[in-house]
Amino acid sequence: MVRAIFPGTFDPIHYGHIDIAKRASKLFDELILAVYDKPLKNLLFSPEDRFRLVNDCFKNDPKIRVLGYNNLTVDFCEQQDAQVIVRGLRVFSDFEHEFRMALANKRLNNEIEVVALITSEQHTFLSSTTVREIAVLGGDVSTMVPRHVEKALTSLIVKIADNEKMNHQTSLRD
Repeated sequence: MVRAIFPGTFDPIHYGHIDIAKRASKLFDELILAVYDKPLKNLLFSPEDRFRLVNDCFKNDPKIRVLGYNNLTVDFCEQQDAQVIVRGLRVFSDFEHEFRMALANKRLNNEIEVVALITSEQHTFLSSTTVREIAVLGGDVSTMVPRHVEKALTSLIVKIADNEKMNHQTSLRD
């Protein structure tokens, strides 16, 4: 059995991720979407929320599991008895980053292969950063993310805005 890992922060998951996952699940016996919880970048959603949003996308797909992890991807692959890391390529600049990561992972564990899938044309502009920025500015992301992700984004943005209003109030007594 060939098991593959599709790692990412998925902050939030979008149709580009979902497309890569569904296509990868046709190539391998099992696909694990691995939600990384300790990246070196600022995230909008908590690890638990990202896991839930990703899991909700694939809960009815028997070939796809969702797990969280917080260690090296190649170590997680070993723990899960996975032989392949799946990555998606959208634009030319992704290639350089993914190429370097693939070489680093190969140095760490020569037994793990990296497979890169080219994104479908309609998703080339999509990134989690783009989705977050559009949502924060009040734009429509309904064609970019599933409905449950759109609702979660809207709810979180309202919560953040309310907290910012509370933190920026000035007292009338000052």
